[in-house]
Amino acid sequence: MLDLQLLRHDGERVESELATRGFQFDGAAFRLLEDERKTLQNETQQLQAQRNALSREIGRKKGRGEDPADEMRSVAEVLDRLQRNESRLNALLHEIDTLVAGVPNLPHASVPHGRNAEDNVEIKRWGTPTAFDFPVRDHVDLGEALLGMDFEAGARISGARFSVLAGDVARLHRALAQFMLDVHGREHGYTEMYVPYLVNPHSVFGTGQLPKFEEDLFHVPLADGGRYYLIPTAEVPVTNLVRDRLLDGDALPLRYVCHSPCFRSEAGSYGRDTRGMIRQHQFDKVELVWIEHPERSWEALETLTSHAEAILERLDLPYRRVLLCRGDMGFAAAKTYDLEVWLPAQSAWREISSCSNFQDFQSRRLRARYKSATGKNALVHTLNGSGLAVGRTLVAILENYQRADGRIGVPEALRPYLGGMTELKPPR
Repeated sequence: MLDLQLLRHDGERVESELATRGFQFDGAAFRLLEDERKTLQNETQQLQAQRNALSREIGRKKGRGEDPADEMRSVAEVLDRLQRNESRLNALLHEIDTLVAGVPNLPHASVPHGRNAEDNVEIKRWGTPTAFDFPVRDHVDLGEALLGMDFEAGARISGARFSVLAGDVARLHRALAQFMLDVHGREHGYTEMYVPYLVNPHSVFGTGQLPKFEEDLFHVPLADGGRYYLIPTAEVPVTNLVRDRLLDGDALPLRYVCHSPCFRSEAGSYGRDTRGMIRQHQFDKVELVWIEHPERSWEALETLTSHAEAILERLDLPYRRVLLCRGDMGFAAAKTYDLEVWLPAQSAWREISSCSNFQDFQSRRLRARYKSATGKNALVHTLNGSGLAVGRTLVAILENYQRADGRIGVPEALRPYLGGMTELKPPR
């Protein structure tokens, strides 16, 4: 959530910056609400002062044995007006909060202008797109030939955009998650976490999915009329570990890694990536989350992104780093790098990780603060990134390591997790 003081005192710049993201902020509506708020607050302060003065006069009259009936009637009238003002003021503050909750983050100055993915900027490229001297097959054909992917069973059990993995393909999927956890935990210094997969509305509001993106979430209704939400990413529960907390500034950064299933309704994506595992309602991801000091968060973004890149390099998968333009960034992000892996069957780069700095956008919603060396309470900065999406990494390995006879080579880094297995073989 944006700082209200920024909207109040630098509204024109905010409107201009948001417009570069393709978001039209209704500054006029905000100013009308603000004008009424200021009027009500001034009136309320005057009424409170009047009430206090009358109360003192009542006390003096009683002390002198005089009748304070007139002052008591006046106090009653003031209290009635105060109650009405405070009720309207509370409603008004809620309207302002609701309006601001739907406003995205401001882009960092280094984020390029642009409207969509075509305007994103390639920052680096690692490895060479894999070339083959035989007809390339996609991960669906390869997985089914291994008897390791069953999309019909997934549809029968649940519906479209679900899959079943079996045998060595399921083992490879599990090995990938374990490999990522080990590298990030043992080598990159992250604390591994296991968190709930169902969260309350406060949690998804805190990280920015609510209220704007409720249609993208799966929810579970409760008997008391409330609801849980299935997590769209481990970012939600892990970042909420610091909600409503005052942290010791010397303890920063906090760095967490978490493997979890992710659940997304994929609203608005119908017709896109309907074949295979690229866009599923349920998928696994290893998530990296940083809670950082504001002065170090931009350096942290570079480090976090390099940690995700390290996994791709260990697996010898060609990838590129792309800086998202303003029109293609996520709602809460101030700056985002996407890592895109090469998929031979599509002859295209496809996103496998997204690494973002949210600055204090999430922490303001979460009320996540730290105590500085001077004793001041300040908002932390939050960052996260996929380290990596497990299913998409599986897809990339099947397609990049395929052989003409249908066998799939196993990246050397994964072999210890598969009992020394060097390849996956179709049944004869």
